[in-house]
Amino acid sequence: MAFGAEELRVLRRALALALHPGPTSAEDVQDCLRLAESLDEAIHEGVRLRAFLLADLDRYRAALPGTAAGYFTLLEEALGGAYRPVPDDLAALRALRGSPRAAALLERCQTLAEQDVRARFAQGARRVQAPSVPPARTRLLALSGGAAPRSEDADKQPPKPAPKPAPAERPAAPDPSAPKRPIPTPGEVFPRRKPPAPPRQLVG
Repeated sequence: MAFGAEELRVLRRALALALHPGPTSAEDVQDCLRLAESLDEAIHEGVRLRAFLLADLDRYRAALPGTAAGYFTLLEEALGGAYRPVPDDLAALRALRGSPRAAALLERCQTLAEQDVRARFAQGARRVQAPSVPPARTRLLALSGGAAPRSEDADKQPPKPAPKPAPAERPAAPDPSAPKRPIPTPGEVFPRRKPPAPPRQLVG
């Protein structure tokens, strides 16, 4: 990616504003926005072109050995763009190493592959794994009082008696200020019955 003279001027102005904030004209703001949009477009275009390049590289590699010349050109272009060779590239170059160009590319790709392997090993060595806890102990730790450390003296001590059940609560005494219900009288409970009326005599 190359900048023109006008783009470099805008970039210098943006860096100066970032280092020394101050009043900015509307023209400078618009120039910075246009430069940011141009950079975004260039990045998207670069990603699209890289995808096309890698797709062509796969097609040429699959059609080897008849496409060796085109494959070598595409591989060199991809390596110049930070492409890392895959095992298929190494296998293809080994099969074509009778060609001086293939032998040179194979040596270059092997060097890059060794660098990647060493970098992965160095990154893995810096990682310290946390001690693993067995699943059963993990479940015990989640319970209240589970997985508590036990000592030999604790095993010799007699078991503690079970706690006594709490006494049942007595019903609360009635409130003396509450209105009392009147007690019914015997007459209300057993009302007096009226004597039956004597039968009427029929007159002949």
